[in-house]
Amino acid sequence: MVGVPSTYLRGKGIQHMAYQHTNSKGVTYYLNSKKVTLRGGKVQTIYYFSKDKRPEATDLPADREVNENPRNGFLTVKRK
Repeated sequence: MVGVPSTYLRGKGIQHMAYQHTNSKGVTYYLNSKKVTLRGGKVQTIYYFSKDKRPEATDLPADREVNENPRNGFLTVKRK
């Protein structure tokens, strides 16, 4: 399991790349986030992984960690 937060310089500003994680099966996934509104009106940020880079790509927050299901290699994000 390898997690790689990375940034690179492009033009005049710094652009953040997605957090990427390679699971035990050798498949690389990119972390994405999205703000959703719950039924009670509360806004919550959800995190999910995809095999491709998307505009919703994000870095892993400091208060979160990646957890891998050992049976199928499925990745989830949980609080530390």
